[in-house]
Amino acid sequence: MDTSVTIIGLILTLIIAIPLFYVIRSNSINKTKIKIIKTKFSQNNRFNFELTETQNKKVLALDEKNKGFLLIDFNAKEEVVSFVDLNTVQSCKLVPTTENNSDTILKIEFEFQYKEGKKAVFIPFYKIENDQIGQVCLYEDHQLAKKWAKMIQDCITV
Repeated sequence: MDTSVTIIGLILTLIIAIPLFYVIRSNSINKTKIKIIKTKFSQNNRFNFELTETQNKKVLALDEKNKGFLLIDFNAKEEVVSFVDLNTVQSCKLVPTTENNSDTILKIEFEFQYKEGKKAVFIPFYKIENDQIGQVCLYEDHQLAKKWAKMIQDCITV
């Protein structure tokens, strides 16, 4: 009787411990990747991305003092890293792209309008292809993008 209870207890412990181990390991690997990418784009410690937010395998980082923006997207097959020096940018706005004649959002992009040359650069934030379950993350990502577009625009105008 005691042996069977012990065996069942060990099996239940393993069932709980193994997934927890993989979650903790994955988080530490992602934190290490994020730190390496931030260091790479700091440009010899010029940018210090102290304001950082993570959601749905996306990392947004902002240096308000030196005006730098970093977007890391781990949702794609290969991670996508986008950096913008906000000192050269005139404005930032959010551009959602919808499907023909419907409200279904296919992608959300940050549009950066540069001072020199008046050219615009689009940085993709959300793509429906990367949303594995199909627009489950859309609302959260859209709200986060709106928040960050305002923060970036405030950083540019200061």
